[in-house]
Amino acid sequence: MASRLDRYFQHTRTWRTEKQRLRAILLDFPLTEELKWRQPCYVFEGANVVIVGGFKQTVDLGFFKGALLDNPHGLLVPPGPHSQASRQLRFTSVEEIEEKEPIIRATIENAIEVERAGLRVDFKQKHELELVAELLAKMEAAPEFKAAFEALTPGRQRGYNLFFGAAKQSKTRAARIEKHAARIFEGKGMHDR
Repeated sequence: MASRLDRYFQHTRTWRTEKQRLRAILLDFPLTEELKWRQPCYVFEGANVVIVGGFKQTVDLGFFKGALLDNPHGLLVPPGPHSQASRQLRFTSVEEIEEKEPIIRATIENAIEVERAGLRVDFKQKHELELVAELLAKMEAAPEFKAAFEALTPGRQRGYNLFFGAAKQSKTRAARIEKHAARIFEGKGMHDR
């Protein structure tokens, strides 16, 4: 695996120097370096802890259980508005990485301690899902649809609800529900084949 990762860091097209600097920091910790989702991922005792990612504007360290980490400097941010567990440290240059190295190291140490302690993120939103009105109306009108939707995994239910609710107009929300009804009856999530 090391040779694949060495090649990754030598040939990555975006943020090469910044990723190499982050790798040097990460390799100082008792983490196993693996290639997952085509990105360098750092694992502690079989559990994913942090992943290195490069985007248009930033290079990031993504912490899988970032919501449980200390964030005294306010630098850990959720990757998106619906993120519950993960948090990112974002950088735009090697100089910024070097300037914030003590914070990076403290955050990595904290993430390892979270894994060592066996802590888990409480996904409250999965238990407190507020369904969009059009979905509730469809469930009330068709009990078999309600049963099929409730048989989906919580993650699939949440994914559909977010997608349906993202539409601004009620008629668009209703149309999305109708379009995906067959998939829901099949027990499939939005992105399942």
